[in-house]
Amino acid sequence: MRQHIDETRLPRDAVLKPASTMAAAQASPATTPRLLVSLATYNEVENLRELVLAIRRHVPYAEIIVIDDASPDGTAEVAEALMRELGGIHLIRRSGKLGLGTAIVCAMKYAVEHAYDYYLNMDADGSHPPRFMPALVAGMDRVDVMIGSRYVAGGGVEGEFGFKRKFMSTGINVYARTMLGLKTRDNSGSFRCYRVSKLAKIDFAWIRSKGYAFQEEILFWCRFVGCTFDETPILFENRWGGRSKLNAGEAVKALQVMLGLGIDRALDRLPKTTAAPR
Repeated sequence: MRQHIDETRLPRDAVLKPASTMAAAQASPATTPRLLVSLATYNEVENLRELVLAIRRHVPYAEIIVIDDASPDGTAEVAEALMRELGGIHLIRRSGKLGLGTAIVCAMKYAVEHAYDYYLNMDADGSHPPRFMPALVAGMDRVDVMIGSRYVAGGGVEGEFGFKRKFMSTGINVYARTMLGLKTRDNSGSFRCYRVSKLAKIDFAWIRSKGYAFQEEILFWCRFVGCTFDETPILFENRWGGRSKLNAGEAVKALQVMLGLGIDRALDRLPKTTAAPR
């Protein structure tokens, strides 16, 4: 008999897991690394099912975690249906719109606590095509963080990417390299794969950003604990459905966070760690 769960009585960040993940386990050979893919969602009901199925086609051994910020459009209900249908799907239902950065931290903590080998984050709107995921995972043989990059040879943007948005993206990436000492070119995108054992060295209490500034900040802390990096080309595409949540205010917050980190880096006010930045 299927147990009924009263979701209104669940605590914040309660994790709903399927009764069995047998299907996902059987799809993964013994030599395949344990991979967790995260999708932070808010009103992505038009995209979630198709995206999850596409992920499973390209990396069939991956487990997927959906972190939903109380989407009023029924996104979480789609995730629950996928849990029952596919296995290897996990859901964290949060109490409200708490910010993209906090959602990704939530997924990273889950990956660390459950001892996955790799953690891969991607947008839930279809702008990060799953066909590029095998290249991201393959790159983990030689580095700790593999970035799906629009700004290396072979990468780019398809569809609408107006002057204003391109200017903001280019400017923020230049600023991130200057203030944070990053060498990578695409620091504002979120299509990345991380080595979980390295994420475990980061104290998530260090993180200052709750929104889109998290994308640059987490690379800073990864570098701080000694991670190595590389980039593989991707094509960033138009979202499949729904509306973008990015706005100019988030860009301003990102600049403020990076400025603060840059100042603390210059004044040697960062937390002490035995890892040497590379």
